[in-house]
Amino acid sequence: MKEKLRLGLPKGSLQEATLERMAKAGWDISVNSRSYVPYVDDDELEIRLIRAQEISRYVENGHLDCGLTGYDWIQENNSDVHEVGEFLFSKVLRQPTRWVLAVPEDSPIRSVKDLQGKHIATELVNLTRRYLKQHGVEAEVEFSWGATEVKAHEMVDAIVEVTETGSSLRANKLRIVDTLLTSTPRLIANHDAWKDPWKRRKIETMALLLRGAMEAEIKVGLKMNIEEKNLAALLQNLPALRRPTISNLSQPGWIAVDTVIDEHVVRELIPQLKAAGAEGIIEYPLNKVVY
Repeated sequence: MKEKLRLGLPKGSLQEATLERMAKAGWDISVNSRSYVPYVDDDELEIRLIRAQEISRYVENGHLDCGLTGYDWIQENNSDVHEVGEFLFSKVLRQPTRWVLAVPEDSPIRSVKDLQGKHIATELVNLTRRYLKQHGVEAEVEFSWGATEVKAHEMVDAIVEVTETGSSLRANKLRIVDTLLTSTPRLIANHDAWKDPWKRRKIETMALLLRGAMEAEIKVGLKMNIEEKNLAALLQNLPALRRPTISNLSQPGWIAVDTVIDEHVVRELIPQLKAAGAEGIIEYPLNKVVY
């Protein structure tokens, strides 16, 4: 029988972003709305869609060989797993999410010490309790099933909630008091699966291609032609063109320059390239960048 790698992917808010990146990495995954078992064009993979909150527990106990989940849920579950890699993407921005302690704008609470004897609502119960214990504070922590921001004004004294930009908290007239944890998605593996040579190679291949796909998201390729006599000045004045590929053109005295650069510098760079004598400038998207 062909060996299989059991992979857990997050269902819910991170599902779409995760499937997009898996597609860029090379795996075409189709999800049926009535099934938690997606189709994948790789007969060596078995994929299960599971809530991110639970994936690390199933990886730890061996029901899954590996999985993609947030660092926050690994910490919340106190899961003993092997961390293969960190992948910096979120629902909104390419930046980590934060779990923050927040209170109404007019609350007298200014620090964690002011939570003594107070009431806190959060989905991250275990981590919040550890945070309070570290600061020598005793407070009641209850699990929140949702709409946590609303509870801060009427039902509890404070909340611990996840945020990416802080806009939702500001919209609900909440003030951040402290950050408990910064979290990014992680690829994790069961310790026994990681010791298995075949499974480890499969997991490492997945990590490599995912990193390449995510690196490509912030970069573009750039091609241009330029007279050979202008090349040195071009590279000296434009340090963004690091280690370009240089090749000769059929027209004597002209060369082609091909490079990969950060996408955010292109708008300033192309006019400078044109001014430096470059012609036939082409910008093109990338699917993977593997170093």
